[in-house]
Amino acid sequence: MSNIGNIMDEVYEVVSHRKQSPKDGAYTTYLFEKGIDKICKKVGEEAAEVIIAAKNHSKEEMVYEISDLHYHLMVLMVNEGITFDDLYEELRKRRPQ
Repeated sequence: MSNIGNIMDEVYEVVSHRKQSPKDGAYTTYLFEKGIDKICKKVGEEAAEVIIAAKNHSKEEMVYEISDLHYHLMVLMVNEGITFDDLYEELRKRRPQ
């Protein structure tokens, strides 16, 4: 098994903290201040960059861009009150019994 859950939880906590306690000059704070339109725009941009990296067959570029996409998705999740537990439950429901 991977340890991705640990770092994803850590980053989610940092993003949540930035929403609760904005820090001047922090990129995450900037995204929350700009609001849902900016956050969604960034998610779309990052998704497009993942596609381009995949078309370039560049693992290094894909890892970088997928990481950016995950970060921006976490910002969107926090902004909209969605937790990893919510995702877990949805994915669990989709698994065959």
